[in-house]
Amino acid sequence: MEQDKRAEVLCLHGFRTSGSFLKKQISKWHPSIFQQFEMVFPDGLFPAGGKSEIEGIFPPPYFEWFQFNKEFTEYTNLDECISYLCDYMVKNGPFDGLLGFSQGATLSALLIGYQAQGKLLSDHPPIKFMVSISGSKFRDPIICDVAYKDPIKVKSVHFIGEKDWLKVPSEELASAFDEPLIIRHPQGHTVPRLDDVSVKQLSEWSSRVLEDLKSADVPEALDSGKPSDKEAAGAEFTENLVKA
Repeated sequence: MEQDKRAEVLCLHGFRTSGSFLKKQISKWHPSIFQQFEMVFPDGLFPAGGKSEIEGIFPPPYFEWFQFNKEFTEYTNLDECISYLCDYMVKNGPFDGLLGFSQGATLSALLIGYQAQGKLLSDHPPIKFMVSISGSKFRDPIICDVAYKDPIKVKSVHFIGEKDWLKVPSEELASAFDEPLIIRHPQGHTVPRLDDVSVKQLSEWSSRVLEDLKSADVPEALDSGKPSDKEAAGAEFTENLVKA
């Protein structure tokens, strides 16, 4: 990653809210945490099909990514949602990472897991990291057998609330990732305010993510060329970075 290029993050909001509302929620966090990240907050594909829990708190319109039954085992418009997000990421990215709250976090993990298994986003670079806030796994076995088949090997941080009704599902989602960072908070189903310890944890985590992204941009095979080819190879690499 170029020194002056910020990491691109696609941020997916919760059920029957909006990209603008998630942006406001994240604004509670210390601005230094994501100051080197470009955060993008799209709205869900479908208008809210019922009452939103943020009515009277934040202005409409509200959106949802897909619909589901009470047991969260059957889904409506999920395929359309996934196709929409894949197209969005290719056209507006590439994105280095995903951040999501609730339904948005659940979707983010699905996209990363599916990409790791070669099921989608073959025309988009591998997602490198994820921030999950009150996320959960899908419960359909057909989805689980693919998305969570192997430990998902991206850097991930998972915010889990002690009073969140999705506390256990959030823990189950974290267990699907390789070496996840878990940050617990005493609140419920919300984007939490962070205490000093959590700010430090998240800041250190995001710094490591940036270092990994910068390291990944260093060409690995330049030394394998002939001495006379090195300068040309370096110039070509730099040109590609500029174009990207």
